[in-house]
Amino acid sequence: MALAEKLGLSKQQIMGGEILTRLLAAEGVDKVFGIIDGTYFGFYTTLKAHGIELVTPRHETSAAHMAGAYARLTGKLGVCIASNGPGVANVLPGVAVENAEGNRVLLITSCRRSGISYPDRGGTFQCFPQVEVTRPMTKLSAAVPSAERVAEMLRHALRVSWAGRPGVVHLDVPESIMNSKVPMDPSWFRPPSTYRLVGPLSPSEWQVEEAVRLLGAAEKPLLHAGSGILHGGAEEELAEVADLLAAPVTTSWGARCTLDERKPYAIPLLYVDAVNRARREADLVLVLGSRLGETDWWGKAPYWGKPEEQKMIQVDLEAANLGVNRPVDLAIQADAKLFLRLLSARLREIGASSEPPSAAPMAGRRQWLDSLGRDKAKRRSHLDKHLEEAGSPMHSAHVATICRKVFDDDAILVIDGGNTSIWANFYHESRAPHSILGTPKMGMLGAGVSQALGAKVAFPDRQVYCIIGDGAMGMHQQEVETAVRNRLQVIYLVLCDKQWGMVKMNQQFMLKPLKTLVFKSLGPEETINADLSETRFDELAKAMGAHGERVSDAGKLEDALRRSLESGLPAVIHLDVDPVKHMWAPNLRTFKAMHEEPKG
Repeated sequence: MALAEKLGLSKQQIMGGEILTRLLAAEGVDKVFGIIDGTYFGFYTTLKAHGIELVTPRHETSAAHMAGAYARLTGKLGVCIASNGPGVANVLPGVAVENAEGNRVLLITSCRRSGISYPDRGGTFQCFPQVEVTRPMTKLSAAVPSAERVAEMLRHALRVSWAGRPGVVHLDVPESIMNSKVPMDPSWFRPPSTYRLVGPLSPSEWQVEEAVRLLGAAEKPLLHAGSGILHGGAEEELAEVADLLAAPVTTSWGARCTLDERKPYAIPLLYVDAVNRARREADLVLVLGSRLGETDWWGKAPYWGKPEEQKMIQVDLEAANLGVNRPVDLAIQADAKLFLRLLSARLREIGASSEPPSAAPMAGRRQWLDSLGRDKAKRRSHLDKHLEEAGSPMHSAHVATICRKVFDDDAILVIDGGNTSIWANFYHESRAPHSILGTPKMGMLGAGVSQALGAKVAFPDRQVYCIIGDGAMGMHQQEVETAVRNRLQVIYLVLCDKQWGMVKMNQQFMLKPLKTLVFKSLGPEETINADLSETRFDELAKAMGAHGERVSDAGKLEDALRRSLESGLPAVIHLDVDPVKHMWAPNLRTFKAMHEEPKG
């Protein structure tokens, strides 16, 4: 039976907005994020009847971040909406970030009625070139010219959305189409399998065999995972191949939660020396779903081996990413999960055959892993010295460490801020897939407030908490009310140093480097607009109906966290952290070096 018949459709009248709704329901969409407006009344009023919930934040850019977090964690399509003019202007930061981070988001916007926009008649209220503005920051941006083409153009947007690297696609629909009834054509409504690829893209048998051959010949193979592993849901397959090869695994910042970091093969980014050593010493690297971008040093020496000395296999859904920043020996356009599944099956076959590979290479690989493990332990011991520092205001190192003790292994951590994000990353241990969110590509301050809400919508039964700086929290603090209204228990831990710490540190070294080295910090009169006045985030939370606490002693944080969880409410814990120690975050030199061209 055709989808149109299943839905009981006939030659009836249908609102233009409901055309969108019916197609999204067929795609399995069950959540839409955005703020209501009369210009797309014909769309959002039809959502509930088709099993779709509308979740409304306080700002349109928050809707984009909620949709992006939801998509990244679930593997589904994230959908957000924005109304013409100011609504679309408000959503633009979120669009730029979610596309850059590679999250599969559909943005539906309204524009003014047909006949006075595209092109603008001149002086049209709340009208600006919405498609032209969003086009450079999306995979696709298009305006719908008539009701008869709504279904066709949404299918095209969805086809683009599910092809290659995820990102944002945008469809702009005039309010006159959204809110008017038109004769319905049942052929508009088709199952996704009739207009887009619904199965994973498979590598060829030859490519798998060649990868097996190269990996088998390597003395020190390394796996490097990017966000393609997360989007493909390939965490288990990655772990299995790492075990079969006795190979260390590094990740991009965006893919850190692909691994249980307690495993011996996991070489998390916070162990910078061990990571660089593993990447340098490997004689073959299998790159999975990563472009090897700037924070991966572009795959270049001296942080990686030289191409003439280190072979590389790269697997990616996006053909344009293959060999883009470094030459590779084998390029494979394929779904990472399917590739790893086929690879592990072939490796098991070889291991069970009558002519198994020599045990000597495996012993050498395990010795290498043990050696890298000692490097990790040495660095961990150095980092943990900060945990011996007591006092009030507290040392920032304690926050993620205590959270790890209190929250479940599969709790979702959202990280936001400048120096705050460094402290959180270096003192958090990832133990479960899809358990860390942030904006590692863009470093977008404030995005974490609503990412945490999107995470809680995606997984209402998992704990969600956000470690965020006071500067970042100040950008979207209004979304605490969204958490309260939607009964989303997110725990926000706001590290308050009352300054733009990362910027202030940079200013200090630029303005007075010697004094900075001696005194560690300069006064407000010696820097440029780098200090902030205090915001009582705990009191602000209470004013919005959330649970609020203020903590300045690390010894009292655990109890505050447990009270926050027991409250059943969203919570904000205002944390007073030492402003000087907070500025001197771990590996600041490494962070700076990541923005310089490697000189191998």
